[in-house]
Amino acid sequence: MGTRFEWKGEVYTKIGPMTGANERGGSVFIPKYAILRPVDGPQVAPPAVAVTTLDTQRVLTAFEAYHASASALLDAPGRTALEAARTQFLAALNETHA
Repeated sequence: MGTRFEWKGEVYTKIGPMTGANERGGSVFIPKYAILRPVDGPQVAPPAVAVTTLDTQRVLTAFEAYHASASALLDAPGRTALEAARTQFLAALNETHA
């Protein structure tokens, strides 16, 4: 991380296994087949990545509203499948917050 390289005529800093950040702060996916040229000079710390936090209750409220709308469009077998997907989704959320 922090290694500088040139790709397609632009200088980037490695910020992930296959990502680089340009000097303007934008990031780009670098494919494995890319031919990179190391850039001389001191290595720099990768730019800070902005972290956005979400309000859990707001997300759940939005999800439940979506679920209700989608459920209203389905027949009985579709609603059963959608309810199973809802249960899986909520269980996965609980696993990550446990």
